[in-house]
Amino acid sequence: MPQAEIGIIGGSGLYSMPGLTKTKEVRVRTPFGAPSDAYVCGTLEGRKVAFLARHGRGHRILPSELNFRANIHGFRQLGVERILSISAVGSLKEEHKPLDFVIPDQFFDRTRHRVDTFFGNGVVAHIAFADPVCGELAGIVASACRKARVNVKRGGTYLCMEGPQFSTKAESNVYRGLGMDVIGMTNLQEAKLAREAELCYITIAMVTDYDCWHPHHDSVTVDQIVAVLLKNAEHACSVVRESVAAMPRERSCKCGSALAHAILTDPKKIPAATKQKLKLILGKYVAKAK
Repeated sequence: MPQAEIGIIGGSGLYSMPGLTKTKEVRVRTPFGAPSDAYVCGTLEGRKVAFLARHGRGHRILPSELNFRANIHGFRQLGVERILSISAVGSLKEEHKPLDFVIPDQFFDRTRHRVDTFFGNGVVAHIAFADPVCGELAGIVASACRKARVNVKRGGTYLCMEGPQFSTKAESNVYRGLGMDVIGMTNLQEAKLAREAELCYITIAMVTDYDCWHPHHDSVTVDQIVAVLLKNAEHACSVVRESVAAMPRERSCKCGSALAHAILTDPKKIPAATKQKLKLILGKYVAKAK
């Protein structure tokens, strides 16, 4: 029996999920090590939900230190099929103002030190990633934002940088010149791994401030940023509740069959240890191969 069907990843400013009832903490062991924290499983709007604080409660883990594989695999172990990823971002366009939400439909990679695939060690798979987020989820979340009276833009590109330092002005202006919408440090690896694990994934990008390109950036105080973070977290909780309430029971997208034509390795040639390690992800495709 699945312990959860919907996963929620809380980013900066969101370390718990108000409204969850019948909660219990579940610590998961994965073949890829420990997730960021215990999953808080409970009921939200009549649905089984698992919440994970991306950086750990108390915000202890750098973006480059995150065990993305363990976090996503842990959701899969709990039975999750869909993930709502909530993330604080900087804005690269004047039109995306602090307190606005953006639902990106594209990513651009500027990371350097990240493990972002479950595969290797004797098995090769190439997933399709032209459309990196679940369109079905994007529609649900955008509608939920409107119901929660949060200003939302559906579509746009999330630039994923390495960090933990923020951008230089030169970098920020290059990203703007490339037409990027928002900038963050975490979501691309989550999206790639969720697709490999055949989970639906969507980013709910909460604009905290303008990136350093903006002429008034230097006048923004820490107190102002914290105030926006807290308000964004409040809005995110409302959006998540509305999204969960509107979520259909069955998936009609193609996320659940992302690996159907992606595995290139002859199943008979996959090492037994690798097959065992990836049993949850590859099982339905290679289980019969001896």
